[in-house]
Amino acid sequence: MVTSCCLLAQEMDSESVFVNLDYLGSSGVVLSVEQKASLQSSLLLLKREHKFRRVKLWGVVRGIGNDYFIAQGVGKDELKDRKALYSQDCILWSLLPHADQGLKHKSSLMRGRFTGDPSFEYETTVTHRVGEGDAAEEQSTQIELKEEDRLAAVVSRIDEEVALVPRGAYIRTPLGEVILNNSFQGLSLADAKRLNYYMHFKRSSGVEEEMKSINQSVDFLETIDKDIPKGCWSLVTANGGSAVILRSLLWPGMMGFTIPCSRTFGHFYCGIGERNPDLLFML
Repeated sequence: MVTSCCLLAQEMDSESVFVNLDYLGSSGVVLSVEQKASLQSSLLLLKREHKFRRVKLWGVVRGIGNDYFIAQGVGKDELKDRKALYSQDCILWSLLPHADQGLKHKSSLMRGRFTGDPSFEYETTVTHRVGEGDAAEEQSTQIELKEEDRLAAVVSRIDEEVALVPRGAYIRTPLGEVILNNSFQGLSLADAKRLNYYMHFKRSSGVEEEMKSINQSVDFLETIDKDIPKGCWSLVTANGGSAVILRSLLWPGMMGFTIPCSRTFGHFYCGIGERNPDLLFML
């Protein structure tokens, strides 16, 4: 069995995970000794219990009363076979509900920080106009959403919009399955500083794009350099130039990193779970 030394490491090797998280320490990603110890054992048990091929430590959503630690269990296909779970004590884990488009839309209407209570009920009123001209009337709709459902939707939205990996880190097999690329040796320092060498880690959004890349085993993902608005990614070097870190300005708290000329890479979220709606006016 081949193991990977990236943050999203095969077998969820605790040592490599927490060593690699140190690269993001300057960005505010800090776990206590107790949290690391609990995660080291509980994630391994989680993998066995659910029969995942491997488990990823996805990130932390900060709440007012409690934080949510997020993990992802991965099956045969790295993109299709993913399940998200959450924990508040780094020991006991619960599956997050499936986030469909309706749930994601509801979550986009909610404002304010997570409370830290999965059973908390959010309420908001949405007003829209019905009809045209002078006959148009305003109608209000009450939207309710449980915090656990909002959490599932926010994790899914972050994955879809800003989860990223270096070019070549994953390949698509002739059967269409997305797997770790065991031949990946890392990006060169020059390439690691270019946005077009980072890809969105999500399935192609259009049939035309899917058909165009159907015979490509490496370039089947979309690059982040064309993301709108322009300038929504911040790229910096850290640790004396030995690491390259990308920060999303659209979803503050999402960070990706790679160590040039090595197999070490990853992405991790640490934030309050809110999208930046004013980014276009800030750039």
